[in-house]
Amino acid sequence: MKKTITNLNSSNVMRRSNVILAFLVSMIFGFYACSSSSMVDDNKAVEPAIQPKAMTEVTPPSPDPRVGLGAGLFDAEEAVWNLNLIAQERPPADFLGVTNSDLAFKDNYVFQGNYNGVIVWDVSNPRSPELVVDYLCPASQSDVSVYGNLLFISGEGFGGRIDCGTEGVEERVSEERLRGLRIFDITNVEEPEYIANVQTCRGSHTHSVLKDPNDDENVFVYISGSAPVRPEEELPGCVNTLPDDDPNSALFRIEVIKVPLDSPEEAAIVNSPRIFEDLEAAPTHGLAPADRAAIQEAREAGAFVVELGGQPRVLPDRFVNQLMSNVMQQRGNDTGNPTAADSAALREQLPDMVAQMFGGGDDDMDNRGPNQCHDITLYPEIGLAGGACEGYGLLLDISDPVNPKRIDAVADSNFSYWHSATFSNDGEKVLFTDEWGGGGQPKCRETDPMEWGANAIFTINNGEMEFESYYKLPAPQSVYENCVAHNGSLIPVPGREIMVQSWYQGGISVFDWTNPENPVEIAYHDRGPVDSTQMAMGGSWSVYWYNGMIVNSEIARGLDIFELEPSPYITQNEIDAANTVTLEYLNAQGQPKFEWPTTYALAKAYVDQLDRGNGLSNADIASLRSGIYSAENSRNTRALTELASDIEGKALSSSQTEKVRALAQTLRDLASM
Repeated sequence: MKKTITNLNSSNVMRRSNVILAFLVSMIFGFYACSSSSMVDDNKAVEPAIQPKAMTEVTPPSPDPRVGLGAGLFDAEEAVWNLNLIAQERPPADFLGVTNSDLAFKDNYVFQGNYNGVIVWDVSNPRSPELVVDYLCPASQSDVSVYGNLLFISGEGFGGRIDCGTEGVEERVSEERLRGLRIFDITNVEEPEYIANVQTCRGSHTHSVLKDPNDDENVFVYISGSAPVRPEEELPGCVNTLPDDDPNSALFRIEVIKVPLDSPEEAAIVNSPRIFEDLEAAPTHGLAPADRAAIQEAREAGAFVVELGGQPRVLPDRFVNQLMSNVMQQRGNDTGNPTAADSAALREQLPDMVAQMFGGGDDDMDNRGPNQCHDITLYPEIGLAGGACEGYGLLLDISDPVNPKRIDAVADSNFSYWHSATFSNDGEKVLFTDEWGGGGQPKCRETDPMEWGANAIFTINNGEMEFESYYKLPAPQSVYENCVAHNGSLIPVPGREIMVQSWYQGGISVFDWTNPENPVEIAYHDRGPVDSTQMAMGGSWSVYWYNGMIVNSEIARGLDIFELEPSPYITQNEIDAANTVTLEYLNAQGQPKFEWPTTYALAKAYVDQLDRGNGLSNADIASLRSGIYSAENSRNTRALTELASDIEGKALSSSQTEKVRALAQTLRDLASM
């Protein structure tokens, strides 16, 4: 039986009272709005709203309803707080049971990556998304981005084909293999046209599309490839050695692709910058208590354990079977059944095999810092990028798109794998995620440290990053739920840094990190595990805000769309102000600068925030609410100028000086409209 725990909001009773109050007020002011403005009594105009409160004054639901949810693929129990789930769509047939990956947005379309290709949804009506096209073109991991009429798709796996065929590629060297960037023309979204690909030596695990504000003729794509270097016989120029030994090495670099907008078929690599030079190996932490116990148990059971990244890991059965077949062929065993001697031979050869496949076992290599990035988040309006690069978080200068330069680098022994980055809207803070365990393991168990598999928040001062705090999903998850920090984005609430983020089978979490020293969760949604008896991949791969919607790519279950619910943490005015921001497109690794149009919602959002933060006296807040409400309903804006002058005189004595000034300017702008 499916159980849904909805809207666990301490203000539900107050909200019902406010509905009645709102009705009465609307009856009164509905009459006055059609009459002379002189009939409006400003002192009696009170706007009904959920009263904003300081973060410390609100208590989340306890016990946390996310703990112990029942399992199921499409019938798992759910817990939701301060969000509304308004739509759920299952994957189409060819994509069901295959991993859904990242998202991109253009106009009213959502492009959902999948290891089998791309699914395109029309979300003109967010409550009823419509499938536009499911384009079958297998590759891993099919991360997607858009710009104009172009769709970019990453391909890294060895089975991806140039022709999008589903039969894969078996040969070690093949001209049919696609590892790099696919480019499609989506002028007709219903019929994407495959127009080009750019092959790279390590494929494209992810990519970042950069539109230079000073260049309207090209876009640039930064490629992050994490796979082994392909043979030079397959792609000339691919060198698998240290840069000291060969300056053309495909290691320790990223690729910059230039895409001419008038002739995207001419896209090509124009630079391979080595942004990792001179970095030493980052500090690491050991295994968590539960992982140490699991490794020991696996050893005792005869499992094959390898060293990866300096830590022991159990080799999955599918890899063991592949390697065992190779050993059996070498030993002339064609019976189909491995012997004890075959197993002993595999154990002896395994360290060298792992070193060859993953580049380990070389002291010179092991003592160096990262040789690739996972994600590079580009923020062109401020000329910066955040590189999440294995053991480091990098701050990059991208003012020259072809030649990104490293400004700063930070490492942290609590971080295992720097995965992605998000800037504050003003560019003065940056948040990095740690994908400890690679996304396929349970890293939100009750015994796991809260600093591992979390977010790290930094302030940026004179080009240097200074650590402030960690944020991790506060609800422990079961051993059958892959859970760790993953992809998300800012929600454009003016004057605040609010982010929605994926945690795989930990669900999605909305949190406020305006105060970088004290991030606070303000909303969430979670489902029970896909399977109650074993680990089965599922959960939120990525979730982003786009034009009033919160859109979630669910690995196993499809597409979800949410909307924010007002609460003492975030008022309806703040939500309304956020929803005035309209984007033409959005990519996972391209951060836009939010700008808010002049609206009454913006002014009222600032008032709510000044109320929450005690930035003005109660009398001032009441006067502002009354004056703004009257002006909005009577269309008499003359009083707004007086309000602006009055509060601006109090800005210097306020604890929120800049917010008071922003409100005063908004009131003046409203008065002039």
